[in-house]
Amino acid sequence: MSDARGPAVAFEDVTFAYGERPVVEDVSLTVDPGAFLGLVGPNGSGKTTLLKLAIGLIRPDGGSVTVFDEPAHRRRDGRRVGYVPQDVGGASDGMPITVAEVVRMGRYPGRLYRRFGADDRRAVAAAMDRVGIADLADRRVGRLSGGQRQRAFIARALAAEADLLALDEPTVGVDAESREAFYELLGELNAEGITVVLVEHDIGVVTTHASEIACLNRELFFHGDPDSFVETDALAAAYGDAHHVVAHDHP
Repeated sequence: MSDARGPAVAFEDVTFAYGERPVVEDVSLTVDPGAFLGLVGPNGSGKTTLLKLAIGLIRPDGGSVTVFDEPAHRRRDGRRVGYVPQDVGGASDGMPITVAEVVRMGRYPGRLYRRFGADDRRAVAAAMDRVGIADLADRRVGRLSGGQRQRAFIARALAAEADLLALDEPTVGVDAESREAFYELLGELNAEGITVVLVEHDIGVVTTHASEIACLNRELFFHGDPDSFVETDALAAAYGDAHHVVAHDHP
C-alpha cells in the first residue's frame, strides 16, 4: 500500500443538503491511515451521504473533504480508493460479465491508453486469490451469491491497489455465515494496512469489528473507540430513544 503522510480522509465543517433538506451539518472528522471506522446512525442520518462525500462522488455545500491530502472531488489517482455501494447485488444481476472482468476494472483508472499487461494480469489473479474467489473467475457475476459478489468487488479494489475501502452496508441480503467471513476478511485487509470506512446498520457488528466509531444524525454525536461509545449516551441521542448495543463475542 502507498504511504500517506496526512489523514486518509478529513472532513472540516462539512455541510450538505439535498435541495432544502440538510442531511449533513458542520461535521468535522479525521480518519487516520490504517483505521477501521464504522459509521452508524438511524435511517436518513447522512451516513451514505458522508461516505459519498469522502470518495468524491458528491461535493459539500460547505466546508471541505480531503482524501490523502487532495480535495475528494479532484483526486488524481482513482486507484487509491475502492468503493462498494449498498446496491451492488441488485445492480450486478444483469451484468453479462464474469468475475475476472469485474476485477480487471480495478486496473483501468491507472492504465490510460496503456495495454493490459502482465503486471495487470498478476494483480487481478492475486486479488481474486486473496479474497478466495479464484475458482469463480469465469462465472457470471449475476450467478454469484451475495457474499461472493461482495468479494468480487473487494477484489476489484485490491486489484487497483487501493489504500482506502469505502463500503455502504455491504452485507445486506448476505447470510450470517458469509457475513461473518466477510468481516473477517475486512479485518485481515485492515491489519495489512488498508483503511476501511464502513456504513453498517448492525451496531453490534461495528462495535465488534471496527477500531473506531462515528455516530451521526446530520451532526456528529460521537467519534472514538468502541468501548467509549458503548459507555456514552451518544447512541440514544442520535436515535432519539434508548438503543441497546449488543456486542458479538467471537473466539
